[in-house]
Amino acid sequence: MESKAILEIAVKAAENKRAEEMTALDMTKVSLLADYFLIMEANSSRQVQAIADEIVDQMAANKVAIKDVEGKNSADWILIDLGDVVIHVFQKEQRSHYNLEKLWSDAPEVDLGQWVEA
Repeated sequence: MESKAILEIAVKAAENKRAEEMTALDMTKVSLLADYFLIMEANSSRQVQAIADEIVDQMAANKVAIKDVEGKNSADWILIDLGDVVIHVFQKEQRSHYNLEKLWSDAPEVDLGQWVEA
């Protein structure tokens, strides 16, 4: 499956669990780590966990290989490694602290408007 299709599944799964402030970065020209980073936040560790679980469930339903999931125990920042797509689900405080968007500011944002409700 193409990385953009995987990104779409992840965005819709996160939207389904009310993830907030979703941003996708096109990493193809700035890093060899992945094609896309998907970054989002939630208000509590319980919601972070629910979003991550939904994304993992939707990947399994679509037969997308999950390479690794980190941070499930604390649920402050859960990283889901899908190979070409890396997903970061943060609690608000952690997101502002790590500020991945600034760290990877050379990466253009992907328009998620086609996949999420305004």
